[in-house]
Amino acid sequence: MKPLTIALAQIDLALGNPFKNLDAARAKIAEARARGADIVVLPELWSTAYDLERAVEHASALDAGMFAAMEDAAREHHIAIVGSLLESLEGKVHNTATFIDARGNHIGAYRKLHLVPMLDEDKYLVGGAAAPVFSAEFGTFALGVCYDLRFPELWRHYALAGARLAFLPAEWPIQRIAHWRTLLPARAIENQIFIAATNRVGVSKGETFGGHSMIVNPWGEILVEGDERDALLIAQIDLDLVDQVRQRVPVFHDRRQDVYSQWSKA
Repeated sequence: MKPLTIALAQIDLALGNPFKNLDAARAKIAEARARGADIVVLPELWSTAYDLERAVEHASALDAGMFAAMEDAAREHHIAIVGSLLESLEGKVHNTATFIDARGNHIGAYRKLHLVPMLDEDKYLVGGAAAPVFSAEFGTFALGVCYDLRFPELWRHYALAGARLAFLPAEWPIQRIAHWRTLLPARAIENQIFIAATNRVGVSKGETFGGHSMIVNPWGEILVEGDERDALLIAQIDLDLVDQVRQRVPVFHDRRQDVYSQWSKA
């Protein structure tokens, strides 16, 4: 399989200023393509940050607003784009991550399941109700958003459903960055998948966000990692490594579902 080059756009977001953030995102997208990336991953809620008090004002349908702007950017630069935005759907607002391919087509949309109470997300948004996997030219992939990282059941579900690569846009505070730096390799190791995770940087509403965006391989090796500064981070991955790791350490073959199914779901 042809290696895949992924860029992580670690941006200092301006609270509630979509057009300033759009300019920053476009600059990173153009740079990512110029540096040979096939996919660029933006942070969570990259156009507004956690300006949730105005969530209804910022939100749009999947074919409008900033979602449409990303379709245009993908077509212009011929690069796939991942990120999350506020989506308006049936009178409710979701934190929705999308994968837009290099032709500007939406081939994956995931509505964040786990809303983070520490940032009051659950007061303004509605959680999703599904965790699908998606197919692209490079293979099967999954999407998560920030707080979802803390829920191992989600990532095991993705791996069992065939995902070999997962993307995670995030706004993860620096005070808990040790958890981020531990959980990303853990999820990659236990599920034997690649994870490409972009965290924002900067300060918003009194919170400092911790960066340390990274791409992790199925061995848990960190291929690239940022610090707390604005940056574009790039690494190349070979998805054939997933099969190699699973053959060397056959955890999926050796799972004891006959025993697990007897345990309480609690």
